Amino acid sequence: MDLKGIDARSASTLNTAEANRIIAQCLAAASQGEITAYFDLGVAYSTGSHGMECDLIEAHKWFNLAASKGHEEASWCRADISEEMTAREIAEAQRQAREWLANERRRAA
Repeated sequence: MDLKGIDARSASTLNTAEANRIIAQCLAAASQGEITAYFDLGVAYSTGSHGMECDLIEAHKWFNLAASKGHEEASWCRADISEEMTAREIAEAQRQAREWLANERRRAA
C-alpha cells in the first residue's frame, strides 16, 4: 500500500477530513504490518499532528514497533522522545507494543 507519509510540516494545511483519512489509512496499514505506517503514526502522536493529540506513550509504541522491524529513523525518534518520558511511561509504551505484536501474531495465524 502506498501511504501518503505523515509530515508534521504539511499537517497544518490539511483539513480535518483529510487528516482523519490519512490516520485511518495508517491504522489500516499498521494492522497489516506496514512498517512505514508504524513510523507515520509515531510521527503523528509525537508531534500532535493530523488531528492526533500529542501522546508520547503512543508515539513511543509506534516508533518501537517500526524500529523492531528495522526502521532506523524510528529508533532515533524513539530515543529522542524517551528523554521526555518517565520510566513508567516508557514501560507502558513497551507493554502496549508487546501487546500489539502478540495481536499481530494472532491475526497472522
